[in-house]
Amino acid sequence: MTHSRLWFAIAALIFVAGCGGKAGNAAVSANTPATASSLDRQDQAPPAQQTGGFDGQRAYNYTAKLVSFGPHPSGSDSIKQTQNYIYSELHADGCQVGLDNFHAQTPVGTIAMQNIIAKVPGTKKGMILLMTHYDTKRLADFVGAEDGGSSTGLMLEMAHQLCHQKPQLAIWMAFLDGEEAVVDWDKDNDHTYGSRELAARMELDGDLKDVKAVVLADMIGQKGLTMKKESSSTPWLVDLIWSTAAKLGYQNVFVSQSTSASDDHDPFLEQKVPAADLIDLDDYIAEGYWHTPQDTMDKISAKNLAIVGHVIVASVDALEKKFAQ
Repeated sequence: MTHSRLWFAIAALIFVAGCGGKAGNAAVSANTPATASSLDRQDQAPPAQQTGGFDGQRAYNYTAKLVSFGPHPSGSDSIKQTQNYIYSELHADGCQVGLDNFHAQTPVGTIAMQNIIAKVPGTKKGMILLMTHYDTKRLADFVGAEDGGSSTGLMLEMAHQLCHQKPQLAIWMAFLDGEEAVVDWDKDNDHTYGSRELAARMELDGDLKDVKAVVLADMIGQKGLTMKKESSSTPWLVDLIWSTAAKLGYQNVFVSQSTSASDDHDPFLEQKVPAADLIDLDDYIAEGYWHTPQDTMDKISAKNLAIVGHVIVASVDALEKKFAQ
């Protein structure tokens, strides 16, 4: 559930109009490539060697597997399947995995939630924190292929690439629970439970002071992707990411226009930690898919997953050059 101030009223109308459909939930193995015919030619991922080693097809397959679990809002039985799957994939990739089980006070009572953090130790002081949320909105038939699924599939592929490396700065990849509002985003602080828990936990443990940059991925895999600069994000970090994208030739995806979103980066901005939100909410709202049962795998582009993954991998390298002393 990422809430855009600009589009909120429009989104409410779209939600009412769009809730009658059904989502397709065919199970897919993340390690079994989809056939070429299952993707539009223009949305097929390029070979991984062309995108910095990041495999967009594998990210797509991870996303499809997540969608196969069906709706998985915080506290549901199906989210336990999702959590077990994320943990098992991270463990198989050799990641150091930390689990933070906590209880969130929500408008409908206490809900058990879990953040999953893959940790890659660095050789020098400092940390880069990459984040996604994996919960889906509490709506009938909502499987969240783009809103939750795409960024989580991307982050699983990121872990597959990074967990066996020895970076200069530590890299944490946080899979967050509880981003979506249980009832109403605009009331009772009913949102971003996982990121607020993570920011508070890292401050308590003394890790927050080591974070050089937070990069949040949320709604980054849709067809026709247009990544605008999120206005509350830290300007220098946004400039670094967008200039990196331009050097890689992705100016048509990472565009110069701006947007506004309240999201999982907010608790870190409040703690004065540099943070950037990579999100294309505007287009998904305009298409009529946001928070509807139509948020399904046919809306996802393996090519765009590869592009965003490539930009994040290259931005991590740029951040290391900036901060590793």
